[in-house]
Amino acid sequence: MANPEEMYQCQTVSCGYIYNPDKGDRKGKIPKGTKFEDIPEDWKCPVCGAGKKMFKPLVGPGSALEDS
Repeated sequence: MANPEEMYQCQTVSCGYIYNPDKGDRKGKIPKGTKFEDIPEDWKCPVCGAGKKMFKPLVGPGSALEDS
């Protein structure tokens, strides 16, 4: 299990879906507590089908807040 500071949420730029590591992705068979970077590369957004490259972290390096 990751440290809380490593468990940031990521949001897709396509549809706005937010991957929450505390919840995982039941539809995509991603267990609770899985960090975004530990999700398989072939995982897709359960809402719009966007790949991992279409997600940005909500905090930290590369986040939308940092880009503003």
